[in-house]
Amino acid sequence: MLFIKYILTIVSNMVFIFSISTAQEVPPQELPIIHQMVRDVSADRIENDIRKLVSFGTRHTLSDTKSQTQGIGAARRWIFSEFEKVSASCGGCLDVMYVSDIVTGNRIPEPTEVVSVIAIQRGEHDPNRYVSMSGDIDSRISDPLNGNDKSPGANDNASGMAGVIEAARILSKYKFAGSIIYMGLSGEEQGLYGGRIVAAHALKNKWRIKAVLNNDMIGNITGINGVVNNTSARVFSEGTRYVETEDEARQRRFSGGEVDSPSRNIARFIDRQADKYVPNLDVMMIYRLDRFGRGGHHRPFNAVGIPAVRIMETNEHYDRQHQDIRVENGREFGDVIEGVNFDYTKKLTALNISVLAEMAAAPPFPSNVTLKGAVRASAVINWTKPKGKMAQNLSGYKVYWRLTDSNQWTYSKYIGDVDTYTFNNLVIDNYYFGVSSISKNGAESPVVFPGPMGSFGEY
Repeated sequence: MLFIKYILTIVSNMVFIFSISTAQEVPPQELPIIHQMVRDVSADRIENDIRKLVSFGTRHTLSDTKSQTQGIGAARRWIFSEFEKVSASCGGCLDVMYVSDIVTGNRIPEPTEVVSVIAIQRGEHDPNRYVSMSGDIDSRISDPLNGNDKSPGANDNASGMAGVIEAARILSKYKFAGSIIYMGLSGEEQGLYGGRIVAAHALKNKWRIKAVLNNDMIGNITGINGVVNNTSARVFSEGTRYVETEDEARQRRFSGGEVDSPSRNIARFIDRQADKYVPNLDVMMIYRLDRFGRGGHHRPFNAVGIPAVRIMETNEHYDRQHQDIRVENGREFGDVIEGVNFDYTKKLTALNISVLAEMAAAPPFPSNVTLKGAVRASAVINWTKPKGKMAQNLSGYKVYWRLTDSNQWTYSKYIGDVDTYTFNNLVIDNYYFGVSSISKNGAESPVVFPGPMGSFGEY
């Protein structure tokens, strides 16, 4: 009898424990609607857009701005009209505009208006929180000052620009908590001027931009090294934040976080999205701002504290970049349409869409994240919860932890709608910790690392 009573007690306790653990329903890990978005991406539409951009002859920043068929002026007006078409199909859901300024520089000898095209899809709950996808409008050949000769720029960067337009077509069919910005940036080849101008515009208007996905060359699968690969992509991300203050550097020195900037955790987020939503695609997280000694249009955003990464092909072909169209000793040079794989561009566009959709659907990214636990047996993480309408879709939070030498978040736990969590028996010295926000339908933000080194900004 005592044995039976003992067994009944155990069963009763198990039922009680189970009831507690399931009282807080865990949101789903994947969003079926994102799988549908990925399936809806069209390689044919992307190809048509790339061919149209190539048809302008050259899109050099110093090229013709008056012609209706040739030059960067015609190209940017066509992009503007495509965004307007998308907006018309969704009942005016996009605010389409030009953002420009007059600049001069080493590659712009005379004052020139650098004009970018952006389209904003406003969020329902938190419209001043933005995530963005960008591509470049302009192209160049060998001479960076040659604005007259043919410069197709099929891969660099009609591929990225076509991806942005396709993302707008797909995502405009849906509503999100936060806003999405689709950007066609100019002046990249002349000194990243379009990004600088748009970044300044964003700061002036107090846009809370949480992520910029810069897509620059997403169409080539054949490397200069002879490797042909359509199953991987690279994501370049800044480690230590460029805008870090002296005091923040001191904090980082004693607490860590050199590899946990917001940009770096966006890269980790992209890697996870590929695993979940994009078949046969592996993301290489490159722990470097950009390619060795080179730069891209995410850098101006990083420079003012806006988290940004570069998404691009894994294997570059340097004969097809910044080259006059020619044949030398049987070797073909030039960034022509024949060097673009449209199915691959489709795949990387789908990756961007999966990232934008989930981040825009997520609740506000955790803010004011702090960590304590020195000389203790446990670590305690805290954050500030959002209030009001922006928190309308908030379900709760998920905490993450990993060993300090791991490149990806290894362990996680959904903890519900709270603002603190204790990692019992995890020594703070041996692990890195973070927290993400989860919506009621399961959409999740990137992981936020504690302290200023990992902050995505305030609400």
